[in-house]
Amino acid sequence: MVTFAYHEEDARNLMTELEHFIQTTPLVDTHEHLNDEAIFVETGPDILQSVFDHYTFADLLSAGATPAAIEALQDRDNPDVCARFEGVRQAWERSQFTGYGEGVRYVAKQLFGIDEITSESLEQAAPLALAMHKSGERLRLLKDVARLEHVQIDDFSFSTHHPNEPEFFLYDLNWLNEACGNLNVKKYFTEVGIEVKNLATLREAFEAMFAKHAPAAVALKTQHAYERTLHWSHREHADAERVLLNVLKGETVAQADKLCLGDWCLAQGVELATHHQLPVKIHTGYAAGNNQMSLDDMRAIHLSALVQHYPQSRFVLMHASYPYMGEILAMAKHYTNVYLDMCWVWSINPYSSETFLRQFIHSVPSNKLFLFGGDSFWPHTSVAYAWQARRGLTNALQAEIQSGTMSEKQATGLASCFMRENQYECFELPSSRI
Repeated sequence: MVTFAYHEEDARNLMTELEHFIQTTPLVDTHEHLNDEAIFVETGPDILQSVFDHYTFADLLSAGATPAAIEALQDRDNPDVCARFEGVRQAWERSQFTGYGEGVRYVAKQLFGIDEITSESLEQAAPLALAMHKSGERLRLLKDVARLEHVQIDDFSFSTHHPNEPEFFLYDLNWLNEACGNLNVKKYFTEVGIEVKNLATLREAFEAMFAKHAPAAVALKTQHAYERTLHWSHREHADAERVLLNVLKGETVAQADKLCLGDWCLAQGVELATHHQLPVKIHTGYAAGNNQMSLDDMRAIHLSALVQHYPQSRFVLMHASYPYMGEILAMAKHYTNVYLDMCWVWSINPYSSETFLRQFIHSVPSNKLFLFGGDSFWPHTSVAYAWQARRGLTNALQAEIQSGTMSEKQATGLASCFMRENQYECFELPSSRI
């Protein structure tokens, strides 16, 4: 199996001190959706699933592939690798130079030794992908190949009961449903034994849920930008209770009322996260997929009222609010409690991400940026996206050195902040982990 295209010693001789630092320093990964070890071992990805990650499907569709061809590409029960790839081959040729496509080519080359992606080369590499389905390989790819120090995972649940590598895999508490006004009162009763009858008991259930899970969590996280507007308003208890009582009766609730309850619940989550010293991660900007995005609803500036209302809370705004990147820079510059996370954005648009990083350097204090999160389900993609982030960071800082803005020593210090130090400070992780 090929893991690197060069020998470490030879590469070191060709690198500047900055390049060597960025390539060898472990990255803190602030955002993943990684499947558990058991899933990876038992039903892990075949060669096509390993190479073509879920984000690539959006570009393939935009390039003309049919939904049926995408579905066939993902069908690991079909052993005909060639036929599955041929259905998207033309679309792949059209999209191979996008950020997602770049990640595909990197995985193919570095993990499977594929110089050119063809039906034949994929078929030949198929046994290598299957051979990865073994205990410890998932961790090896993330820790040794991607060179990640730890990863923070959102598994779409409000839970922290995860037995595998607790020092390496940290978990967010997901607040999506609550922020959207979609409450699972049966779950609360099962988890903490509190029956929700009104707003007061709902708050009690929330408090008990946080007391149970927050001590083992790294952050509170919500991606409600993809289901409702990010715009937040302070809601009176009486208005939220009126909506809640209708929900408990099983009545149909209007969207405006769901927003009212969602805003109230989001505020409760922020208050409780802050009480338990957890930052609040919120998705902003571009949404994955095709043909369903309402970009104006996803603009980070819609969160201004929430950020102002809770000045003691730490807000981590994710994905650089692409394509509204200037707006989110203004928020980080203006609000003392706002931090920016470049998770996923390196694969959305590597070129814009380098520009964004340089704009950040010239507009926002250096402690307020986190460089990387892969936002992936399988470790192969995390490997590729970590490489993109390291390359982009190198390019951006080298450009600053060349422009005379900073010395190489100063650039290396910034790299250390962006790659790991800022994350340890914001998430209040033990210094013993550094």
